[in-house]
Order: sequence, then C-alpha cells, then structure tokens
Amino acid sequence: MGWGRQQPVEKIQERRGDRLPAWARALPRRRILAAVAVVVLVVVIAVSCGGGAGGRADVPVVEGAPDAGVSGVRAPSTTTGETLRVVSAEIDSLDPQRSYLPGVWNLMRLYTRTLVTYSSEPGRTDELVPDLATDLGTPSEDGLSWTFTLREGVRFETGRPITSRDVKYGIERSFASDVIVGGPTYVVDLFDVPGNEYAGPYQDEAADKLGLPTIETPDDRTIVFRLRAPQRDLPFVLALPSSSPVPIGNDSGAGYGADPVSSGPYAVTSVDQAAGILLERNPQWDPATDDVRTALPDRVVVRTGLNAVERDQALLAGSADVDITGAGVHSATTARLDADDDRPLRDRIDDTTTGSLRLLALPTDVAPMTDPHCRAAVAASVDRAAVQEQLGGGVNAVRRSVLWPRSLDGGPEDPDPGPDLSAARASLEACGMPDGFSTVLAVADTPAGVRVAEEIAAQLAEVGIQADVRPLDATSFYATDVGNPDSVAANGYGIILATSTADFPTPGSFLAPLVDGRSIRSVGNTNYARFDDPAVSGLVDAARAAGETAAWREVVSAVDAAAAYVPLAETRIQLLAGQRLRNAVVMQPYSGYDLATAGVR
Repeated sequence: MGWGRQQPVEKIQERRGDRLPAWARALPRRRILAAVAVVVLVVVIAVSCGGGAGGRADVPVVEGAPDAGVSGVRAPSTTTGETLRVVSAEIDSLDPQRSYLPGVWNLMRLYTRTLVTYSSEPGRTDELVPDLATDLGTPSEDGLSWTFTLREGVRFETGRPITSRDVKYGIERSFASDVIVGGPTYVVDLFDVPGNEYAGPYQDEAADKLGLPTIETPDDRTIVFRLRAPQRDLPFVLALPSSSPVPIGNDSGAGYGADPVSSGPYAVTSVDQAAGILLERNPQWDPATDDVRTALPDRVVVRTGLNAVERDQALLAGSADVDITGAGVHSATTARLDADDDRPLRDRIDDTTTGSLRLLALPTDVAPMTDPHCRAAVAASVDRAAVQEQLGGGVNAVRRSVLWPRSLDGGPEDPDPGPDLSAARASLEACGMPDGFSTVLAVADTPAGVRVAEEIAAQLAEVGIQADVRPLDATSFYATDVGNPDSVAANGYGIILATSTADFPTPGSFLAPLVDGRSIRSVGNTNYARFDDPAVSGLVDAARAAGETAAWREVVSAVDAAAAYVPLAETRIQLLAGQRLRNAVVMQPYSGYDLATAGVR
C-alpha cells in the first residue's frame, strides 16, 4: 500500500473529526491526538498479521484443545506486554452508567471497578468476589440494609483516592433519566423512595446536597445501602458497571462517556472511528488492591462496528485476538469448523450456552389467551426438536422446556416433551374452541426468528390454531411493539416469539422480569405475557427474601401451571480464540473471553 506524504497530526484530526461516533466527539483534544498516533500502530498490526481466511504461516497459533477456556485456562500465561486486539459490533456507550451491552461490560472490566465483581477463576465466573470492597458485603439480620467497606489504596487515574461518596455518586447518576439514558435502572427500583422520588444529581436542589437518602456514606471507606424489601441479588446489581464510582468533579453529564475516568488497570486514552478505541496502562492502578485483573497487555485496541463475518475473518486471519460481542461465530464459520478435519480450528473453539432463552409468551389479556386452556393447547402443540432445527440444530440451540436457563444451577429437571396433539385438542375443547382459533404471532423481523415463527405456525395449524405470523421491526420490537402492553392488545398479538436473557446469573434476575405482575410497564415491558397473578408475585417476594433456588423453583412451578410461557430453546455459541490469545477464560455472564485476564504472549 502506498501511503504518500505524511500530513501534520492537526490536519488528520480535522479531517476525521466528523467521522467520530456521536458519543466520542466531545473527547478531549489530547486524547484525539493520541488516537491519530495509534492509527499507525493498528495498521501495522493488521498488515503484519493479516492474510487469507486461514491466517499466515508467520502468525503463531496458540496450542489448545476444544473447550479449554470453559472450565480451565486457554494457553495459560503470565507474560506481560504487546497489544491485545479486540473486535466488536457497535459500542453503545463508554459511560458505565449508560451501556446495556454485556460485551461492553466486559470491556469496562479494564477501566471500571465496582464494589464486587465476577470472578476470573475458570468455571466460577458466575460467582462474585470482592473488588473495590474488602468483602462481599454484610447484610443486616432483617435483610433491609447492606454495608460495604472500601479497600485502602484504590485510586482513580487522576491519582485521587476512590471514596464511598464516589460510588454513591456513580449510582445516583442512573436516577437522572433525562440525562443518563440507556443503562440498567435496577438501582432506581431498589433505592428510590416512593412519594419522594430522587431526580438524580443534576437536579438536586437540596442545600446540603446529600443526594439519595437510601445510600449512606458515614466515612470515606464505608457505604450503607437501605432497601424497602430484602433483596439477596443486591450484590449482583452492585457488580454492574452502572454501580461503578464516578468522581463528581470529572462528570460531564451526557458527555462523560467521551472521557470516562478509570478506576481499573487501563484508561481510555483515545477514540477514533478508523483506529478504534485505545486503552493504555493506568499508572495509578495498584495490582496489590486487585485480585481479579491480571493486566497482561501493555495496551488494548478495540475495533468496533464490525459484522459477524468481519469479526470471524479477523480472528481467523490473525489480525484480531478476541471478539467481545458475545454472539459466537457466524454460521458460515461454523460450517468451516465442521469441515476442519485437521482440527487446528476446532482446537481454538470454546462451546458454551449463553443463558439466552427463546420462548413463546402468551399474553393473558389478549383473547383467547385469556383462557388458560387455550394457552395449554398452544403449549401442547409445540415440537421443540423442529424448532431446534430451524435454529441451526444442536450446535446453535439446546432444547429447553422449563423456564430456567441451563447455565443456572438448581433448576427443575427438564422433561423435554414432544408435541402431544391429543392433549392440545382436549385443551381446545376445554376452552370452548374445539375447532381451534385464529391469532397473531408477533416476531422480530430476523431470518432465524421468522423461520421459527413459521415453523410454530405450521405446528399449531395441525390442531386448527391459525397463527398469522407478523414480522415486526427488530429495532423497535422489544421497546415499543411487544414492550408496550397497549400495542399488544390493540394488535391482537396472542403469541409473541421472544428471547429473554438475565442481566446477572441468578434465578431472580431471569424470572422476576417475566412473571412478576409488578414488573409490567408501558414502555420496554419485559413481562411479555402480561402475567399478573398476586399469588405468584407473593412467591417472588418470598424467593427474593430467602435467596434460595428451591423458592424460585416454586415460582416456576406456579407459572408453568398457568401456561403463560412456552420455553423453546437456549442459545448455544462457539467462541473462537484468536491465534495469539493467551490466558483466556470464558466469562459466562458475558458470553465471551474475560478481558480482565487475557494476554497475547
């Protein structure tokens, strides 16, 4: 490639300014200049490691075996240095309070720390360990308060010590729904005071500026959370990046994602659409205060906006080390793996389920699904094996007939029943529609989704249920189509083909949004069946207080009896390790390799 004459850095910056992502345009000038410098670095890496689909011979291939990173460490290493090259789909935000993508949460493990975080120990990545805090927190006897103590010696990249007030302020930002949008709002549900709602730090007009009253900071190292009801999942909420500390003096509101202040081993030093996001070592990070992150690479470069095929090609060619998107390899790559008789590619694969459960929701307020017998007829007609084939077979989906992801321990035994058309016809008799009925099957307009919907419609037709498949815009499907109860009722969506994934690996995180009647809301509703049974909501409260899987199994049993949901299959993915990737551990909650431990030497 001919590069011609080099231009002054300022000219290059000017030319690229309008190409920056919207969230990055406010980036400080020093960091944009640094991005220009890294362009050369990225190009050199891409050219030297590029090649055909199989990679070049001069790129070392990491030795390993299939699933080496699932319960162990792929290519163990403690060697530091070089650049970890990451590929991703679009990044929603680098602001920890504004991101809602697990792959971005994985990236944030490099520059944000929370009171507790996920373990980096192989096979135990769904468990929490202390991070900024000295332990996992101490709940009161009644479960209505939790107390955490911060470690000594933890600092922001500015050199300022991280205090309990910084943690509180980071959480308070999520309450500013007019400024901080897009991220999780669990903290709002947990800590807001009904009748005296907190509007966030930007509208705090109180003279004392004490902020959210349900979070107390008696000293710099102590933070106390007050709850309205016991919540055993609170530590998992506090492990989300949205619960990370933010120094009030550096907060620029909606623009904070352009220059987030690091509390981890790396800091975001530049953002450029062509060169990517550059993270470099944070000299203020003290490894003695961090038992989770290994910080092996000298720097991390993230190239964003790539589709699945492009990401796979980069991993195969050796120009990328790890994909954080969490979607696994593309079907075309899967086919190539199947044909790989010599096994070098198969040996770089880690196979895992994601906890993402595809299901049918049967809205209980849309006729004739108001009758449980009509819902039972739908459930009895379903052939999960045929659905699995439409999803790409066993390599891409695991059949599931219980409302409980396989990745969560302690769930009910899965009987995996086949279709029972006799039972379906008997249920139709019981609901007063022996000849069947007509309804609308709403589905996000994606190839796989439409294929499954059409397969389900064909199965239901065998017992006289006519389901009109209605593909809807995938970008608005969950937010305003099936996420709006009024829209569901107005359009007569009697069956909804949806996918549900928990934000953290607990039964409550998966079940409550689906089955707790109090979770029904007008926009972004996740209780797709509009299931509102006070008895079940009471079981949810009891399970939250007990924090035991047995209590959550009671919730599942009650919902199953109502036939409001028909589980179909859990997504299965194959993660492809880059040729240089070392010390790789599969991070189950993020469906990808843990960036906190990854290296390249």
